[in-house]
Amino acid sequence: MSAPAHEAAGPPSGHRAVENLIARYAELVDDGDFAGLGSLLADATFIASGPPVRGREAIERMFRDTLIVYSDGTPRTQHVTTNLAVEVDEQAGTAVSRSYVTVLQALPDLPLQPIACGRYHDRFERRDGHWRFVERRVRIRLSGDTSRHLRRAAGPDGGEEQRPRHGRQGTNPISG
Repeated sequence: MSAPAHEAAGPPSGHRAVENLIARYAELVDDGDFAGLGSLLADATFIASGPPVRGREAIERMFRDTLIVYSDGTPRTQHVTTNLAVEVDEQAGTAVSRSYVTVLQALPDLPLQPIACGRYHDRFERRDGHWRFVERRVRIRLSGDTSRHLRRAAGPDGGEEQRPRHGRQGTNPISG
């Protein structure tokens, strides 16, 4: 039986806290809140297509340098996280999760479309009573047209190729 609505509930279970962190990441990316992403991942290592990134400022800068942000202040994306599997060791204060991510994008001159699909592999810890990311690994398995989302993409020789700029620039390496 759950507590009545008028009683204050304790802190969320590890499972719920991890789910909330994963959801918050998607919200912050889609809102173009790169400072918020830096704070959310401040104690984590972010591993995607480039070298691992650690620390609040480095993570914020990576997102700012990677994603295209439009006049509404967002990358005009929707990150949909599904097939979430969470394993929590409450006693140790650790958790791991696996999930799928689909990134959708739409612009006035670009119909709604999936631009990237892949997997997240995350590690978490509980410190001072609060759950936090320790590591986020992003593996994009399918890519569509990311030219309106990412500032840079892999060039024909595997090096970085500068993307044309559209609107205000920002970062979101979730798609890569």
